Amino acid sequence: MLKNVAAILMDGVHPFELGVVCEVFGLDRSDEGLPVYDFAVASAEGPTLRTHAGFTVSTQHGLDRLEEADLVVVPAGESYVHRIYPAELLDALRRATDRGARVLSVCSGVFVLGAAGLLDGRSCTVHWRHAEELSRQYPRAVVEPDVLYVDADPVITSAGTAAGIDACLHIVRKEQGPEVANKIARRMVVPPHRDGGQAQYIERPLPRSQCDTVGEVLVWMERHLDEEVTVEQLAARAHMSPRTFARRFQQETGTTPYRWILRQRVLLAQRLLEATDETVDAIAWRTGFGTAAALRHQFVRSLGTTPQAYRRTFRGPEAA
Repeated sequence: MLKNVAAILMDGVHPFELGVVCEVFGLDRSDEGLPVYDFAVASAEGPTLRTHAGFTVSTQHGLDRLEEADLVVVPAGESYVHRIYPAELLDALRRATDRGARVLSVCSGVFVLGAAGLLDGRSCTVHWRHAEELSRQYPRAVVEPDVLYVDADPVITSAGTAAGIDACLHIVRKEQGPEVANKIARRMVVPPHRDGGQAQYIERPLPRSQCDTVGEVLVWMERHLDEEVTVEQLAARAHMSPRTFARRFQQETGTTPYRWILRQRVLLAQRLLEATDETVDAIAWRTGFGTAAALRHQFVRSLGTTPQAYRRTFRGPEAA
């Protein structure tokens, strides 16, 4: 049973990510019949730390506080992606998992877990901006850049900022049931569970500078996303054989013509959902999906959420 929680800090900690952990586990909600956690903030680098926002925080607890915790949380921090971590902290994190405790990272806190060797052979996630660097530094980790959090018990990792709330509530739900998690979420005025993942927040512009021989075809394809085209037709436009065109396309874009068109159609649908009041049926027609059902299928497959939910997220519930 989850009873004892410790958040471990280093210099440059991000206040919001720390605040998320304090809000979920550090408040006394016994007046609503909710569990009270033995919660503490501990420091890996002295009693007073500077936050990313410039002010300081002080705590009386050091690394020894981690020895009794059921859950150890590592919030994000400034330069956590490229810094050297105290060896004593990494040892303490390893001991925690060895004795059966869970560890949770929020955003760039996952790099600390990687340095401790806790990501080896495990699925994990991080803010999409850091996903490539996490894979580079810890090649034995299985990085999932499109999700809000990953539960690879006893190691739980979450993506950027608010995804830390999702992961914390997930742990509460897992340990103490949905009723407790829902009540805490209600007090925080946040959804107890969010649909989709961080794929819907990622911008993926095409690196045009690398598209030397198929660049003009790409421009044409973007302007005719509502049309059905074949590789043969595209190859003829590029004055190549279909086989040569397909090979060049893969080399210069990193994907196939079909997948490229599909991704561009989804991107256009995202922009139209964000910026217009067009119906989903109309957007499906403009983006080449034809029907709302086909658009919904590809939207869920690519972004992990529906067109209606996406529009609500980016324009508010009245827009859906």
